[in-house]
Amino acid sequence: MKFSLPRFANFLLALSLFLPGLLGDSPPNVVLLMGDDHGWDEVAYNGHPYLKTPILDEMASSGLRLDKFYTASPVCSPTRGSVITGRHPNRYGTFMPNWSARSEEIGVAKLLKGAGYRTGHFGKWHIGPVKADSPTNPGAYGFDEWVSHDNFFELDPVLSRNGGKPRKYPGESSEVVIDETIRFIGKTEKNTPFFAVVWFGSPHEPYMGLPEDLALYDQIPSLFNDREVRLTSLETGMATTRPLGDVLRERYAEITAMDRAIGKLRDYLEKAGRRGNTLLWYCGDNGVPSSGNATNPFNGLKGDVYEGGVRVPGVIEWPDRIQQNRISDVNTVTSDMLPTLCALAGQSLPNRPLDGISLVSLLDGKMGSRPEPIYFWEYDTNWETSTERKPYIEPSLQDGTTPLVKQMAGKYTRSFVNYHHPVIQAADYAGPKAVLDNRYKLVVDATKNSGIELFDLANDPYETTDLSSAMPTLADRMKAQLKEWQDSVLNSLTGADY
Repeated sequence: MKFSLPRFANFLLALSLFLPGLLGDSPPNVVLLMGDDHGWDEVAYNGHPYLKTPILDEMASSGLRLDKFYTASPVCSPTRGSVITGRHPNRYGTFMPNWSARSEEIGVAKLLKGAGYRTGHFGKWHIGPVKADSPTNPGAYGFDEWVSHDNFFELDPVLSRNGGKPRKYPGESSEVVIDETIRFIGKTEKNTPFFAVVWFGSPHEPYMGLPEDLALYDQIPSLFNDREVRLTSLETGMATTRPLGDVLRERYAEITAMDRAIGKLRDYLEKAGRRGNTLLWYCGDNGVPSSGNATNPFNGLKGDVYEGGVRVPGVIEWPDRIQQNRISDVNTVTSDMLPTLCALAGQSLPNRPLDGISLVSLLDGKMGSRPEPIYFWEYDTNWETSTERKPYIEPSLQDGTTPLVKQMAGKYTRSFVNYHHPVIQAADYAGPKAVLDNRYKLVVDATKNSGIELFDLANDPYETTDLSSAMPTLADRMKAQLKEWQDSVLNSLTGADY
């Protein structure tokens, strides 16, 4: 065969033009980071007057800062379920903390494994026991490895490796789970993408800070010791009260330690040559709890569908793709993680109703507003537990094994529940709920008057002025949207999607 230099040169030129796009389209490594009870205002970049969060501040100033990032639920387990499934947690009966998911749910880790990813979970799980025989442990949802806890944890956490017997891991808890994440990444071949979910135990009560972190906040007790707050005693594991300032000093120390641990991960990725094509996505799991509230500017707290319960810090850093800092006021939610990551990995979505959307166009600066509403709903578990229900999962498989600082009913471990729900009744529609459609938010039954409230968040981010009487047509339309969505959710709850 006669060799043609001009033709070969043309081939090299074409290849040089094609390869950068090809390489840019290679799926990113992904690390999802989540703080426990970390409210929107509790980062310095959102103007907190006391907190020191230099790493999250740096991520927010270099990456994509999501100023209107929401959690699918105002409480813990349900929000975590939404990350794993891309679905509202009420679709599969994860109504409250310690309510498990269902084994038929398709997890984002399993989907990414299908795209060639190596997958790991580190830290708090809380949508089922982490023990080996649990049908809702991290492995059941597609994680190759896990070093995890059923619930929250403090210093020297007791964790289970791949469902084995729990053991103590000495050290500051955020650093412990980051160290395990780094080990996982280090064992992953460079030509294999990795997916790590890192769910910190901080800054959840009862709060334990290192001396060097506590020293940063020595002035706090003198500023906020005018009232007592109720939380868990570190000494007894039972409920107690403490001065708010003392509690905040510990809480802020935990947040700073968590921030530092995230910095350790970023430094490792940089030294390993993996930071450029690694997507880091940080958020909280719900708003500030009453035990840690001093500066929350919003209406409501953890447990409320108002802004203070569901709006949290959100930031994405991906140097190869997000090369300029941007601040987005597009409404985004934890349920968006699965469809976004599947789109980036070229993986098909599950054939069932999803509540999240792909944010790929937002990553590229091409989404000016959200095309679909975000829905919130705290199912009335008083109705659920007052009705005789068949357990969805054999109760013995729902027993937790990783001990907590917190004692409840004489136990330091937590068991999980989930129930069959074959028939829908009128009472199933109860509970506080809301629909957020770009600037307008309709809240239903979230106050003692059980009324309807309509807020214009563009002009009233703190939800102080109810517009439902002034804009009845819009309120009625949004209420109908909410009811139609609830119909779909309750259909899923019966098991129709399986």
